[in-house]
Amino acid sequence: MSSPKRRIETDCSSHALPYPNPTGSIGGLTLPRQEFYVRFKGPEETPFAGGLWKIHVELPDQYPYKSPSIGFVNRIFHPNIDELSGSVCLDVINQTWSPMYDMVNIFEVFLPQLLRYPNPTDPLNGEAAALMMRDQKGYDAKVKEYVGKYASKDAADEAGEDSDDDDEMSSVGSYDSGDDEEPAGTMDEV
Repeated sequence: MSSPKRRIETDCSSHALPYPNPTGSIGGLTLPRQEFYVRFKGPEETPFAGGLWKIHVELPDQYPYKSPSIGFVNRIFHPNIDELSGSVCLDVINQTWSPMYDMVNIFEVFLPQLLRYPNPTDPLNGEAAALMMRDQKGYDAKVKEYVGKYASKDAADEAGEDSDDDDEMSSVGSYDSGDDEEPAGTMDEV
């Protein structure tokens, strides 16, 4: 097994993350999945609290030397996340990725920090950035409106239903969620 494949297996194992190893079987060999979904909870004490998003993750063959592709499947109102495509503008994933980072960093540190501290000066969603800069309370209200409309458990389950994903998926809590009774998350095979 090559080093990147070994790293994918390690990063996606139940030892690295508290959810099942997304594996597939090819010719009798069990291999780690390189494309899967993770359910992600909005961080507490933010307007995203109570929201649940389905995140599409794709690990390139060169992972961990090349960054994973991360995208929100259900809609979110955030300056650094494209509302329609779900693309994430996060330097640590897109430009300054290091093999030292892993999936735990993404879901327990990077994404919660992105939701806590948006950067409206480098937007993918100009409307969200402009609203945040001119009217913080209006921005928070719009985020909460989107959470109510698009980030419920049902909305996360239904997001991207026209794709060929499985229905098995559970939650990834934010880094400071304090929710110890629920597993931090599970991955969904594609």
